[in-house]
Amino acid sequence: MRLRQVLYGLCAVSLIIGTWGIVDRLRYGHQTAAYGSYVVWGLWVAMYLFFAGLAAGAFMVASLDLLFKIGVFRGIGRLALWVALVSLAAGLLQVWLDIGHMSRIWKVYLQANLGSVMAQMVWGYTLFGLLIAATLSLALWVPQSWAIRALMLVGLPLSLFVSGAVGALLGVQASRLFWHVGLFPVQFPVFSLATGVAAVMAAIAFFGPADDPRRGEQLRILAIATVALAVVKLYFLWADFSQSLYGNIPHNVEAVNAVLFGRYWWAFWIGQILVGTLVPVVILSWPGLAREEAWAGWMGVLVLAGLAVARANIVFPALAVPEIEALSTAFSGPHLTFDYFPSLMEWAVAVGIIGAAVLAFILGRDVVLQPRREVA
Repeated sequence: MRLRQVLYGLCAVSLIIGTWGIVDRLRYGHQTAAYGSYVVWGLWVAMYLFFAGLAAGAFMVASLDLLFKIGVFRGIGRLALWVALVSLAAGLLQVWLDIGHMSRIWKVYLQANLGSVMAQMVWGYTLFGLLIAATLSLALWVPQSWAIRALMLVGLPLSLFVSGAVGALLGVQASRLFWHVGLFPVQFPVFSLATGVAAVMAAIAFFGPADDPRRGEQLRILAIATVALAVVKLYFLWADFSQSLYGNIPHNVEAVNAVLFGRYWWAFWIGQILVGTLVPVVILSWPGLAREEAWAGWMGVLVLAGLAVARANIVFPALAVPEIEALSTAFSGPHLTFDYFPSLMEWAVAVGIIGAAVLAFILGRDVVLQPRREVA
């Protein structure tokens, strides 16, 4: 059975599951969610961070073709922009379902406090989405237009802004010491680029034109970039955790220990480090394997899975540590707990949106994006 048929089947199942989750969310609000008054952000915010970072990173990769005109990457720009557009829509849908009053989204446009980091992010994402759509439209229908490079020139710093703004939104919260470290916001553009490179590598491996003589070299270069970015991420992780542990501030140490040795230690050591980092690094460091579509594609998928887990490990531990020690026993109730694990409804919504994003990518690849036929 071909991969595309398998993905269509998985997407159909995901959409059915996701429809049930979204109906539950719209009908009962946040009643069936596992987050609450203490752990206020859950799975959807983690997935929003993942998809928004992916969008920014894919745009950066597209600049190799559409802005810098690097020959070996010729033709990947449209594919990377489509990845960015679909990912941005998936990320914003995730976080929109997380907010309390979804119908009040208009207020951030008409009554915004532009001094707020969150308002700046919403405006940034809006401009970024419009810019991606405009650039992709020109790349599809007016590929020789000078405006493509002009839009990419504007979009590149904008992609850095929207990826770094997420880190700033978390980092400015001085009461959450796990996030309030100097290196924290700086890491997010690197995470975004790593996510975008892995996604585009998987997209080229599984859906790139089979007759393109540059395909093997494209995969090899993206594999090298993936390995290099993985090493940088590990360095950031070591610097972040060692700084927190040596600082010996109880709230911060407790959050780091929750990641390393807490209830979900396996998500960090197995999901993020072993499966999402070390295995891809070993495989992609082998030049012969990095050029092969199957190996490069599946390693890209593993890296993406590891980065999604990493986003969860950024959000959950910081919120799972009480800011006041007695708070955990002061009140009791279904949404007054620091022990968070996503509910069935949360998983259903996240799975449905992932399925919709993958389906949109495949349909767009087959219908909107025309396969490249020219050769070097």
